[in-house]
Amino acid sequence: MRYSQLSDLLRKARAAVSKGPLCLIFAEDEIELESTVRHHLNAGFAQTILFAPPNIALPGGLQDSVLTVDFDTHQQGAVADAINTLISACPGVWIYYCYNAEYLFHPFSETRNVAEMLAFHAEERREAMLTYVIDLYAGDLDKTPNAVSRDDAHIDRTGYYALNRQAGPRGPKLERQLDFFGGLRWRFEEHIPKTARRIDRIALFRAKPGLQLSDNHLFSDPEYNTYACPWHNNLTAAICSFRVAKALRTNPGSRFEIDTFAWHNSVRFGWTSQELMDLGLIEPGQWF
Repeated sequence: MRYSQLSDLLRKARAAVSKGPLCLIFAEDEIELESTVRHHLNAGFAQTILFAPPNIALPGGLQDSVLTVDFDTHQQGAVADAINTLISACPGVWIYYCYNAEYLFHPFSETRNVAEMLAFHAEERREAMLTYVIDLYAGDLDKTPNAVSRDDAHIDRTGYYALNRQAGPRGPKLERQLDFFGGLRWRFEEHIPKTARRIDRIALFRAKPGLQLSDNHLFSDPEYNTYACPWHNNLTAAICSFRVAKALRTNPGSRFEIDTFAWHNSVRFGWTSQELMDLGLIEPGQWF
């Protein structure tokens, strides 16, 4: 079913979004949109909602599996506004959000679904989960000029780091909050705005009254922005994403200055959660 706007969906299909976890996919273009939707349909979400411009349509086999909203993803602040609208409309519901050409991986995701993971996470009195956005890129840009290739996908095996997050330029350090960096945003930072260099995103969270998401992927409730609870490490997940590689190859300012994304720390991505755990990019916490 396709809706002309989010308010139309909430009015006509309220029951469909009243039980989570919900998966929100924001389509910036058609690149790997089908694979993104299929990946998340298989992940165990109760409902998937696609936000896409009217000229972007899913293949016939998928149209009945998702709710689609006509949406301008590129409008400033639009994504955060849509998420905040759903937060207000769906208190208590777990929500996940990503863009096309992005793929969620959590510990043991091949054998345990996202609903099972969130049930355990909630038992640990956590209402949000840190996800790292791990850059994917084609190993050969001559063969794949837009850098998007699932068959030739690579990731960086090292080069990730964190800095203490502060309350303002001269403010105190925030408890259990870190700014994470790495991947293409770090290696090609001269082409990335300073405000867009972080790779942390609280992409899984439980809606509650008054909660608001800002454009910089942080929430109004500081506890939602923490990487773990005070007493032990918690689960974390990763969003493996072609989004930065695609942007760097689309932007004229960077396209002609980058011949390859490959370096000595590039490894081929095998599309499993185990390799992400082996590299320390996702954390199983107490979930064995």
